[in-house]
Amino acid sequence: MFTGVVEATGDIRDVQDRESTRRFSVESSELVPELRPGDSVAVDGACLTVVELARDRFAVDVIGTTLERTIAGSYREGSRVNLERALSMEQRIDGHLVQGHVDGIGHLVRRIMEGEFWLMDFRLPPEVAALTVARGSVAINGVSLTVSEELAAEVFRIGVIPYTGEHTNLGALVEGSRVNVEGDLIGKYVGKVLAERARGRPTGPA
Repeated sequence: MFTGVVEATGDIRDVQDRESTRRFSVESSELVPELRPGDSVAVDGACLTVVELARDRFAVDVIGTTLERTIAGSYREGSRVNLERALSMEQRIDGHLVQGHVDGIGHLVRRIMEGEFWLMDFRLPPEVAALTVARGSVAINGVSLTVSEELAAEVFRIGVIPYTGEHTNLGALVEGSRVNVEGDLIGKYVGKVLAERARGRPTGPA
C-alpha cells in the first residue's frame, strides 16, 4: 500500500527484454540506501519488487499483466520515473490510499500554464473514468492528485502545483504522453457494490 506522495525520482537503466519478462534498473542514490531485496517500490505508481541492489540502483522484473496495463514496456534508457516506498503503519497518509495496482494507461490531452501552475487534462481509461468524480482522488504515474472537474466523457482536469511539477515527472509530460492511472480505492468498492445491487445480488452480511 502507498500514499501517492512521491519520495524521489529515478532514471531507468540497463533495460533487458527477455522472452516473457522485462528487467530494468532504476538509478536513485536517494532511495537505494533505504531498500532491501524483496521490498516493494511504486515505480510510476506500479508496485514492483526489488530483486537486486547495487550501489546507486535497484533492479526489478516486470511480467504479464503489468507489462500490458502500465507504461513499463515503453521505458527506455534515461526515462525519468516517480518512486515511493511501501507505506509503514506509523506513517501519516498525506495523499490517499494507493494500492500500486495500475488500472490502465491514460493520456495527457492538453497542458495549460496558469501563472505558476499547470492545468492538465487527462483522458482516463473507461473503467477509471466511471469511478472518478470532481474533487475526488486519482493517481497519475503514482502521484496522488485531486480532480478539479470533468470536461468530457473520460477527460478530467487536474491542477499541478509547481512543487509537484518539479519533484515528479509530471512536469516533463507533453501532450500525448502516456501515464499510469489508478482509480480511487473507495470508488472501486462503491462501484462494485452498486453493480452487484443492480444485478440483484446480495452485497453484505446475510
